[in-house]
Amino acid sequence: MSRPTKSACLAAALAAVLAGCAVGPRYVKPVASAPAQAAFVSGSPTATAETPLPVLWWRLYQDPVLDRLVARALTENADLRVAAGNLAYAQGVLEEARAGRFPTTTLTAGGPTYGRSALQVLNHVPASTGYAVGMTASYQVDLFGRISRAIQAASANAEAIAAAEDVSRVTVAGQTASAYANICGYGEQLDVARRSLALVRQTYDLTRAQRDAGALSDFDVDREGVVLAQARAAIAPLEGQRRAALFSLAALIGAEPSQVPPEAESCRSPPRLTQPLPVGDGASLLRRRPDLRAAERQLAAATARIGVATADLYPTITLGGSVNNAASTVSGLGATSGATYSVGPGLSWTLPNILAARARIHQAGGLASAALAGFDGVVLRALKEAETALAAYTAELDHHLALAEAQRSADDALRLANIQFQAGSVSFLDLITTEQTALAADQALAQSDQTISADQVAVFQALGGGWEDALPVLAERLGKR
Repeated sequence: MSRPTKSACLAAALAAVLAGCAVGPRYVKPVASAPAQAAFVSGSPTATAETPLPVLWWRLYQDPVLDRLVARALTENADLRVAAGNLAYAQGVLEEARAGRFPTTTLTAGGPTYGRSALQVLNHVPASTGYAVGMTASYQVDLFGRISRAIQAASANAEAIAAAEDVSRVTVAGQTASAYANICGYGEQLDVARRSLALVRQTYDLTRAQRDAGALSDFDVDREGVVLAQARAAIAPLEGQRRAALFSLAALIGAEPSQVPPEAESCRSPPRLTQPLPVGDGASLLRRRPDLRAAERQLAAATARIGVATADLYPTITLGGSVNNAASTVSGLGATSGATYSVGPGLSWTLPNILAARARIHQAGGLASAALAGFDGVVLRALKEAETALAAYTAELDHHLALAEAQRSADDALRLANIQFQAGSVSFLDLITTEQTALAADQALAQSDQTISADQVAVFQALGGGWEDALPVLAERLGKR
């Protein structure tokens, strides 16, 4: 084997110097300290399934109106436009950091200027007019990895911002579906309240007729009037809550309050899945949640910034050069008689006081430690939110079954009470009490229908899906009006 030539050794040494060595800790991607269960502890065979969560989970409802609303929100929502602007800014910071790998050049030109230089004064030369041009170039040798670490930090930060944008997508999709479910749920409750009001008004009119016939007293009419007033009073709050849900939906899809789509406003029954929800398992949850990805990238950026701070302990080496020319006329700038040039390396090093550099390393280390703790916290929060949402959903399913049974019994009791009252076997007070119980059971069941829909959406939102196939929201759209 032949020995390497001197020029080859020199080239290898120069390449090693220019490549440098990045100081600071080497980043290792953290592993979730919290165990991810094979199955969620709050799931149940009747409520959940371990099948993977679909990317576009809202399509499980097979509701075209909901599909259109979520699709519009994922492109028109103001929060997503803000997130797109933040991502564009982070990408610009990354471009600026990458520019540090290239030489910096500066062109200068001056004139006409009038005056006397020190040399002209010594030689007793009178003042004159002059012109000057010049160019300087410098290149920072990344010997200790200051530039490469800065690029790593900016790149990880941009990826964290991109993950935060996906978090916004998850939130917007969930909030849009929740607002739509609330609109439909309040619509159902309003229908129940109006049917109840019509039923009570019927009973009230019958009571007055029987009072006029002498079968009942004014006291009985007043007592039934209280039930009528209560049934009427239940409508206004529901209308107000429904309008609030409509306004929330409008803001989510980037519309004014008066521009809610008519098909959403006309919904009277909340979307609801009767099949077990596909929720996957804890491991798939942690892989999918974009806030966990954002926390990991923030940790990577914080670790790289330790390297940036550590590089300040070492000298900065710059290769530079300049060419300048001066003349008394513009045409004289083309001559070489007045040209000057310089080329060579430069070194700057803050010594012996490196206390400020050490302090910056300490600061960066503290931020990295906080970012690691934040990553662990996001893992725990993701598991907690999923389990909490599942627990609330499964509990509401049991609650709904009990309410449905109570509503069937209350309806049967009211039907029998009307028959027996007309036959004279029960008192009017018994009829009113049974009527109030039936009205309350109807309202409670309708409210539970809405709660189940909201709880289903909360489960899907906690699982962190809905961002994977979303269309990009471009930051340039922010400037278009």
